[in-house]
Parts: sequence; C-alpha cells; structure tokens
Amino acid sequence: MAPGIVDTDTNAGWLRGNEAAEKAAAELSVLGRVGRPEDVADVVAFLASDDARWVTGQVVDATEGSRL
Repeated sequence: MAPGIVDTDTNAGWLRGNEAAEKAAAELSVLGRVGRPEDVADVVAFLASDDARWVTGQVVDATEGSRL
C-alpha cells in the first residue's frame, strides 16, 4: 500500500498546527485535502476482505491522486 500524506501522529510534527504545511500538502491532492487515517483504513479493510480475494502482488496507490 502506498498512502499519500495522512494526518497521523507520524506527520504531526510538521503538519498539525502549521497552516502553510497543511495547505501545501492539500494542494498536492486532487481532492484538495490531507488524508485522514480512516481513508487509509477503508482501503486496508477492503484488501483484507473477501472482496479483494483476487488481488495479489499489487501496490495500491492511496494518495488521493497526489501530483496528478
């Protein structure tokens, strides 16, 4: 899985409370916002479900279309 910029504790030091950094990160996304943990969790839940039983050996781009 290849997630984009997500508002997690790992990114908190440079992202949270830094309006300029959050704006710059959001502008990289087609959806115009920083990812949330639940955005990634939904993709993980799909891949762990029976619905993804035919998916093998893939890198899933979950970047919100960053840099398209």
